[in-house]
Amino acid sequence: MSLRRAYGAGPLHLLSTLAALALAAYAFSRVLAGAQAANVVLWFAGAVVVHDLIAFPLYTALNRLALGRSIRAVNHVRVPALLSGFAFIVFFPLIVGLGRYERATTLSQDVYLARWLLLTGALFAASGVLYALRARRG
Repeated sequence: MSLRRAYGAGPLHLLSTLAALALAAYAFSRVLAGAQAANVVLWFAGAVVVHDLIAFPLYTALNRLALGRSIRAVNHVRVPALLSGFAFIVFFPLIVGLGRYERATTLSQDVYLARWLLLTGALFAASGVLYALRARRG
């Protein structure tokens, strides 16, 4: 039996997958070897709990509510909401004013909430314009 038939992909795919897993394992071992290893483990555990107990039921319920609508219209809300959510997750400490950003950089973190709101508004506005153009054309 060939590798492609047994594995489902070619040998280059298997090699690149193993290399990516090895790199991720090395990076994770370096993070856990640091002085803040407990914080990293706590952060991962918190992220799993928050996602599984709060975020997943929330976005599943919102998706079920949206199923009665046009799929084109729903996607014009999903994409900017997803991108805005990712930006919020990445910049959460700066948006809500946590952390030591000002002490470390001497720059104010007061602008992050306004910039995130502006980014969110721009994403939804651009998506709305795109939807209007597509609806008008179709």
